[in-house]
Amino acid sequence: MSQSVRAGAALAAVTLLMTACTARESPTTTSGTGGPAASAAASQVAGPGCAREAIGYPKVDVKDAVVGFSQSEKDANPFRTAETQSIRDEAARLGVPEDRLLVTNAQSDVNKQVGDIKSLLDRGAQLLIVAPLNSDGLQPALEAAKAKKVPVITIDRKVSSEPCGDYLTFIGSDFVEQGKRAAEAMVEVTGGSGKVAILLGASGNNVTTDRTKGFKDNLPAGLEVVAEQTGEFDRSKGQSVMEQLIQSNPDITAVYAENDEMGIGAVTALRAAGRSPGRDVKVVSVDGTRNAVRLLADGAYNAVIESNPRFGPLAFQALQDFADGKGIPENVIISDDQYDESNAAAKLGNAY
Repeated sequence: MSQSVRAGAALAAVTLLMTACTARESPTTTSGTGGPAASAAASQVAGPGCAREAIGYPKVDVKDAVVGFSQSEKDANPFRTAETQSIRDEAARLGVPEDRLLVTNAQSDVNKQVGDIKSLLDRGAQLLIVAPLNSDGLQPALEAAKAKKVPVITIDRKVSSEPCGDYLTFIGSDFVEQGKRAAEAMVEVTGGSGKVAILLGASGNNVTTDRTKGFKDNLPAGLEVVAEQTGEFDRSKGQSVMEQLIQSNPDITAVYAENDEMGIGAVTALRAAGRSPGRDVKVVSVDGTRNAVRLLADGAYNAVIESNPRFGPLAFQALQDFADGKGIPENVIISDDQYDESNAAAKLGNAY
């Protein structure tokens, strides 16, 4: 995704860069989810950023605050499990008491997420970290936070509201770039020719839109997209969709899944149909879950573009920087790693 970043002075970007390790360094978290924390990409564009005093918000130090975290989807999704754990781990590292970290889960219901965020505010949350379910639909909750002058950090998915107004900043990946890298990996493993099926993510959010654009815009003429259908980022739905696509397009030679869960579902469907995923049907997906990377190491997968969910250090640092009067970037784009057949076994410990 080509995101323009209004960064808060270069010092703010440097601070963010120093608070988390890169995907190639030792991890800063110690939870069972393992792996390195998300780190800000080196190419953040400097600018005035969003400063607390300029918008009239009170100073609230993270260690003394009641912090609310609104998770959007079931923790059965490995990405969400690691994401939630990263928030918990960083809060614990900073000394935030357990009873002052309030966590809710919207169970993939945007109306519930609006209610969850309002409930967090009613319970006294002074700082909010939100993993949005969709890009649209959270405006009533964001307005409630704004009315109470509670800063909101959004992670992983962007909302279509106003930065430094309705929310403070977005921290996450460049999803167009992820799609582009997936296309490049697909070219590498297919030799640049074949018939591709795309398992789309859930509609209504920028992750799906951007990962699709990045992929399709970078495919050569020899790779023909013959089918695309949403699996809603869900393993069982991805399997079901793949079963249908095999029936309607038996000549499929490659699958691009916009998250690992759908990719794993596709592998199950392909095997049931007597196909050989990783060999006669190439599979590329985005996330970096342990199950997908293990399939890659075993030869049943071909590439995984990482989307790092361990936002805890960056999110809490941004909130503290905001409290300290530093300008906060409109977007903080993180660096993501990549897994292929040559490194999957060695890097399995980084997966989540």
